[in-house]
Amino acid sequence: MAQVLSKGANAPLSTTDVRVEISSSTPLDIAALLVTANGKVRSDDDFVFFNQPTGPGVRLLPPSALEFTLTQVPADIDKVVITGSLDGSGPQTFAAVNGLQVVVRGTRGGELARFDPVGLTVETALVLVELYRRQGAWKVRAVGQGYASGLAGIATDFGITVDDPGGQVDPPTQIVSPPAGQQWGTPSGQPQWGRPSGGGSQRGAPPAGSGGQPQWGTPSGQPAQPAGAGGGWGAPPPPPAQPPQPTQPWGQPAPAQPGGQQQYWGTPQGQQQAPPPPQSGWGAGQPPAPQGWGAPPPPPVTGGGGAPVNLDKGRVSLRKGQSVSLVKSGAPPLTRVRMGLGWDPAYSGRQIDLDASCILFDNRGKDVDKVWFMSKKGARGAVRHSGDNLTGAGEGDDETIFVDLSALPPNVETLVFTVNSFQGQQFTEVRNAFCRLIDDFTGAELVRFDLSESKPQTGLVMCKVARQHGGPNWTMTAIGEFHDGKTVRAMVGPSKQYL
Repeated sequence: MAQVLSKGANAPLSTTDVRVEISSSTPLDIAALLVTANGKVRSDDDFVFFNQPTGPGVRLLPPSALEFTLTQVPADIDKVVITGSLDGSGPQTFAAVNGLQVVVRGTRGGELARFDPVGLTVETALVLVELYRRQGAWKVRAVGQGYASGLAGIATDFGITVDDPGGQVDPPTQIVSPPAGQQWGTPSGQPQWGRPSGGGSQRGAPPAGSGGQPQWGTPSGQPAQPAGAGGGWGAPPPPPAQPPQPTQPWGQPAPAQPGGQQQYWGTPQGQQQAPPPPQSGWGAGQPPAPQGWGAPPPPPVTGGGGAPVNLDKGRVSLRKGQSVSLVKSGAPPLTRVRMGLGWDPAYSGRQIDLDASCILFDNRGKDVDKVWFMSKKGARGAVRHSGDNLTGAGEGDDETIFVDLSALPPNVETLVFTVNSFQGQQFTEVRNAFCRLIDDFTGAELVRFDLSESKPQTGLVMCKVARQHGGPNWTMTAIGEFHDGKTVRAMVGPSKQYL
């Protein structure tokens, strides 16, 4: 009969072939870390997660289990730490997760132990249980320790070099879950990490919403402005009639209101707004643009001799080394944008796992923040990552990075967008790599860069977006240069030469 464990309790394992199964009301990202007696991993190879699903004696069984052959775990490994983190597709903290349960069983069946973590509040990731050695045998211990900094916070705690913190605004914070019946204070503003459920592609048309307008990118506590409602790019929303109510996270549509009228996030409770007119919007009162999602794009506008052009004539198609000023005459400065990055496997049936990232530099060339699939928020939420795509399959954008240009700290001078292969696959296995800049208010594609070459390297500096003379306007430059680098950290050095 399985032993039911309380927090901190342990039980012997009667077999060395075990499976740990995690169930809950919302999808979790499951991971394992192989840790030595000093409490740290030996190298990044001892971290088993969705981007590295096998390790010594450990195998990830998506979506919610790990299988262990403990006789194959190296002798210098003292314990295996098993974690679960929110994947970004549902609740923001474990306070809203129901039915969380960990079951340890033999691989041939038969339940060995069970643990139900309780009393969770602001955590975004948990150390659930650990398998550890004791006097030549293996045991399981119920842990239930929480973190407010997601999987990246746990990985860092056990010695994985997740990132160089640099000037990162929101440092990882460890939270220990309080005993039942007690309430402990917790820091606010902690980063939310993870990836969408199933690791699927973030492709296709903009999210469904009233008027077809995406509602991405609204920082917490700031009212969103639907496209065409009283202004164009970056126009401030009208003051609310009463104090604004809390807004939803980026990309979550507002629920339908009684009577069939749509309520927009950021609208004060009880106050209705009419849907915005279906226009591409370079300011209020503009006629609808002839191009919509799925319509043929206008003829590309390119600059000769590398000279920057602006957006007066419509979408700009860049060649390697060219730049475009993200300005349209007579329109307010551009504020909220999405950088979509995509690629396809060069050979039929292959899966290509590439990771898109954004590195933020100040005016001295110092990297002050990095946004990627394990660190999905930077610059106090002004830059956000859509989540990891593990295959490269399908049409459209593979990964998307949302940027609120108006909310970036003034010391951020340049954003460099890179793509790298965590598993070491080379870009000769990739075709049709591209990036495109999209107006986040209207969904209109503004700039596109299609890469026509590939090289046997693991990293790509795709493009950059830089301030114009320290003001509110920005310039995008197509780079398209290959380098060797499997992580965002390894791409910092190569990116600096293009500042």
